[in-house]
Amino acid sequence: MSATALLDNSHYEQACDQAIAMCDGNLRSTIKALIMANEYLEAELEELQAAITAGCIPETARSKVRSNSSAA
Repeated sequence: MSATALLDNSHYEQACDQAIAMCDGNLRSTIKALIMANEYLEAELEELQAAITAGCIPETARSKVRSNSSAA
């Protein structure tokens, strides 16, 4: 196993430990929180994909475009 794979695994182990700690050690609550977070991110992704399909630029991208153009 490469050093990169070990580092990646350690990162996931730490993330798991942190998620469980945030839910006071309750594994069911941890899984529920992760499912809810995933559903939120999926809904946000669908909204962004719909906006792109409709030709809209998301607000965060607009503010970045304005910041870059005023910096030039």
